[in-house]
Amino acid sequence: MKIHLQGDFSSLISGIQALQEELAFSLGEEGVPLTIKQREGKSLQVSLDNGSGQIIYGDKVCFYRAFGIFIENFQKKQADFHIVEELQFSTIGPMFDLSRNAVMNLPSFQRMIRKLTLMGFNSALLYMEDTYEIKKEPYFGYMRGRYTQEELKKLDDYAHEYGIELIPCIQTLAHLEEYLKWSAASHLKDTRGVLLVESDETYIFIDQMISSVSKPFRTKRIHIGMDEAEELGRGVYLNKFGYKDRLDLMTSHLAHVLAIVKKYGLSPMMWSDMFIKLASSTGEEHYNMSTAIPEHLVEKLPEDVQLVYWDYIHVNEDEYERMIMKHKAFGKIPAFAGGIWVWNSFGTNYGLSLRTTEAALKACKKEGVQDVFVTLWGDDGFENNCFTALLGLQMYAEHAYCRELEKDKLRDRVKYCTGIGEDSFLYLNELDQIPGVSPGNNVQTNPSKFLLWQDVLLGLFDRHIEGMDLRSHYSNLENKFKEIRNANCSLDFIFDVPEKLSAVLSIKADIGLRLKKAYDEKNLIDLEGISAVDLPNIMKEVEELRKAHRDQWFRINKPFGWEVLDIRYGGLIKRMETACKRLCDFIDGKIDCIEELEEERLYFNESVKNSTGLGWCSYYYRIASPNVFFHVLPLY
Repeated sequence: MKIHLQGDFSSLISGIQALQEELAFSLGEEGVPLTIKQREGKSLQVSLDNGSGQIIYGDKVCFYRAFGIFIENFQKKQADFHIVEELQFSTIGPMFDLSRNAVMNLPSFQRMIRKLTLMGFNSALLYMEDTYEIKKEPYFGYMRGRYTQEELKKLDDYAHEYGIELIPCIQTLAHLEEYLKWSAASHLKDTRGVLLVESDETYIFIDQMISSVSKPFRTKRIHIGMDEAEELGRGVYLNKFGYKDRLDLMTSHLAHVLAIVKKYGLSPMMWSDMFIKLASSTGEEHYNMSTAIPEHLVEKLPEDVQLVYWDYIHVNEDEYERMIMKHKAFGKIPAFAGGIWVWNSFGTNYGLSLRTTEAALKACKKEGVQDVFVTLWGDDGFENNCFTALLGLQMYAEHAYCRELEKDKLRDRVKYCTGIGEDSFLYLNELDQIPGVSPGNNVQTNPSKFLLWQDVLLGLFDRHIEGMDLRSHYSNLENKFKEIRNANCSLDFIFDVPEKLSAVLSIKADIGLRLKKAYDEKNLIDLEGISAVDLPNIMKEVEELRKAHRDQWFRINKPFGWEVLDIRYGGLIKRMETACKRLCDFIDGKIDCIEELEEERLYFNESVKNSTGLGWCSYYYRIASPNVFFHVLPLY
């Protein structure tokens, strides 16, 4: 397709040219005439009349969404069309977790920015606990893939070209375990992850953080974090200064941080959960719908900080409305952050993610929320990746440009913007929504993670899957992934790991149950078959999975952090080698029993008996073994 641009497009031409390969078009005077006009406002108009096109747009990001819509509809060989959209929010964008080992490399991040551009996002949060450079603190982000100031500036320049505001999101209180573990930071530490408040050295350090992270970005907005700081004042602080009410510590610390933010002319946001928790009857409850916000708490929150209400679990619109109303008690409308569940699993939980998104964004529109974000966390080493969330991101984008979501339009748009169909993305859901899990997977069960990493001799989750035909499920899923592969799609590589993981789980998922049954029955023929055939086959498939995962990681991320997954895969293979040795020794009569298989299989989560899921575990080290991986020291 050729396009002949007309009108005022000088400020857009470099971005348009960069999208030529992505959208399969070229520029030339013999092309379809397309007139471009800019007007004030948050709307866009796209039309084709008698072979001539027109785009009328407000913000720059609206132009790029409109440009994609024009090409999409023209390529469908439709008759004349006229499309009008109105942006429902002032800010709409994803939050990328760049702190849980997976730090996106620059080419990958730029690819993501182009996708966000076509969808119509106008912002993105970069969640960086210690993965940005502080020149005077060499241990800050040491060997963690931290971004240099120059790299962040390149990303900001690239995003700005498309009208996307990049916003740094850091931590100025809790979630700093990865920096505070170093002896060089011991003077800043209250507990493992919480800074020592009311300390001059701490505020000198926070000044360095805010100065360093804000410098590469054009935006004056900054997210200062401060969520999940339940340990505040309970470590070194308690021993050194004695007990002090957490609310007083929180508000005093916030005042110090805001003074630093103001010094650099920045506009702050912060997570709201600690204030909501401190208002609850126990001081710990985040989502207690009966919690009332007392006047004394309202008075303690400074006016010059925007609260960000995060919620990824509720599926009913009225629950979001009620929580937004609680936030309004602080005197202003909060920002909202939902989530696409890419974390703590190899699968992407679209069953839950799409339901929560629909409910949350309807409530945000009804309650006048103007700043909306969608989080893509990477807990426990980020075995998944943010590109698998693109269907969820597209849903946020489509909601942002209409009062009511049009599901057919969502289906068409995600196919156009990503090259991948909606159904293909939904296959990722089936890695965890297996037999035994209720439709929708509302309880966040994650068998794709625990069935891969659990030990074949210890079988900590074997009781959870008794009587389920997982071999057929994962074998069928492997075939589904094979059928949708498309070498011509630039994002096809995101299905390589799910395909190979399905191949592994089709033979590994129930191997522990088969092993235990054969051992209990003293069926030496089956035990020999498992040791000589099944376990070697699983090891072979795991190695293929590891290589695919490694290729995907280095394509998307910086190398730092991959060593964690290399160690996990290596440990899994070596444990199966040990299982083969143990089985052979038993079959040959060298040992009288296999003690690991003598043990009764218990539930990992006993509550699973009353659940619609199959259990959940957030941590690899708990899945792999019930024994000690590391000695847990006191909080500080």
